[in-house]
Parts: sequence; C-alpha cells; structure tokens
Amino acid sequence: MAQMSFYDKVIAVIMSIPKGNVMTYGQVAAAAGNPKAARFVSGAMRRYQDSDLPWHRVLNSSGHISLPTYEGYELQKSLLLMEGVVMSDKDRVNLNVYAYRGPFHHVVDPEDDLPLK
Repeated sequence: MAQMSFYDKVIAVIMSIPKGNVMTYGQVAAAAGNPKAARFVSGAMRRYQDSDLPWHRVLNSSGHISLPTYEGYELQKSLLLMEGVVMSDKDRVNLNVYAYRGPFHHVVDPEDDLPLK
C-alpha cells in the first residue's frame, strides 16, 4: 500500500474536523505530520477542487479568519456561525473551546500550534 502524500494527509485532517469545531493552519499541519508547514495548508486548501472540503473550519493561530473580506471572509464567518461556533465581537474564535484535537497521532495544543508531549 502506498503512503499518503503530505497533501493527502492535510486534506484528510481537514475533512475530519467536525461541525462546530475548528483547527488552526498549524494544528492541521502538525496533525498531518509536519508542524512547520502551516503555509502549505492554505495552499493545499486552494488546490483542492471538491466542494465538500470544510475549509471554513481552518483559522489562523489567534482564532481569526485569515481571508480578506473580498475573498470570502463573510462566507467563512457565516458558515462557522451556522455550525454553532461563537465568535467574539472582534470575530475571534476561542480555540480553547472550539479547537478539534481529533484522533491524530500528533495531539496539538491550541495555544501554540505545537504537538503536546
């Protein structure tokens, strides 16, 4: 059996994030096996063509939406709100409440995006 590529692992991690939960780019990268590849995660999400990818559940390390308004900020915000994710008045998601830790080989800390020991 062939090993999954890092790209495929990133997509699998994002697909596993349940409704009402979020992960940061760094958490996705760490769960996929490379905690230093947060920027790769955003590129992988842009390349993925199927509409079933829950891209809106991936945020930056401070719990904010990274997209500029013209690129889907309001869409991402509304999708998260529809799933029950509460945002502060500054549109920040509390990662201690909503971060998905998942059944990954690497458990990630929402505070610093690094695998816990």
